[in-house]
Amino acid sequence: MYRHEIVHEVLRQRIVGIVRTRDTASAVTAARTMLDAGMRAVEVTLTNPGALPAIEELCAAYPHATIGAGTVLDESAAVAALRSGARFLVSPHLDAGVVRAAHRYGAAALPGAGSATEIVAALSDGADAVKLFPASSFAPRWISDVRAAIPQAPIVPTGGVRPEDVPAWVRAGAAACGVGAALTAGPADEAALRIRALLTEIGRD
Repeated sequence: MYRHEIVHEVLRQRIVGIVRTRDTASAVTAARTMLDAGMRAVEVTLTNPGALPAIEELCAAYPHATIGAGTVLDESAAVAALRSGARFLVSPHLDAGVVRAAHRYGAAALPGAGSATEIVAALSDGADAVKLFPASSFAPRWISDVRAAIPQAPIVPTGGVRPEDVPAWVRAGAAACGVGAALTAGPADEAALRIRALLTEIGRD
């Protein structure tokens, strides 16, 4: 899959599931809940010491999904995630080495930013999309205001985004939203219903 195809797959449902758990088994369980409910892009954060084997397992079990790594802080972590099968890398900041590593391996890079200046810097360094982080410090109107000046910026609000917040961010111009544990809270059947309802609602916008 070419990088532009990966970017399309990450953003096409306008929601990226974020898995931030403590070990491999819990990461795989949370990701499976999301993927089995119809999500196509899931990010497993490297704050989990078992993230890399989880990424490997998920890539093998869901070959048609797009599995990525999150909280990728430096180039060595980027390479490790890419060798585990990650197709996109998400960071809370901009690190040019992470972007270069992603592109070297044909993967997409979504570095973090918190201002118009940082968004432009990320795009200049080759970002395929830019993570607005932490989104809880902003309001959806911020996206529409910034994209009035930088309309070419694909912005992905992440960090404190609840499922019920996603439609407002999308209407404001977000390319997608990153949503974490709130998606899979509670019993698996309830989480699946929540995810399917959100995907349906976003798909109508």
